[in-house]
Amino acid sequence: MGRKLMDIKQADPKGLIRESYRIEGISLDECRSILMDWALSLPVDCDTQEAIRTVLLAYEAAEDHPMSAVLAEGLGREGQTPARRGGWRGRRV
Repeated sequence: MGRKLMDIKQADPKGLIRESYRIEGISLDECRSILMDWALSLPVDCDTQEAIRTVLLAYEAAEDHPMSAVLAEGLGREGQTPARRGGWRGRRV
């Protein structure tokens, strides 16, 4: 028995992802920009990975859309640590 995903209205409260799928000829870079706006509009306590899974499932029929590729990239980075640390630890030898 799988875990139930959140409601699409919780996952895309402003409808940014929905609207990106409606834009004809949208580029990969434009989708990345929209994804950043979308991520910043999510509530602080929202599980971003679960929200991405929810919208991917909702728009699975549009798998060749650039936004689907960007969302899949977002899921692929789950659990990865940043390549470089900032501050004095990043400059430390």
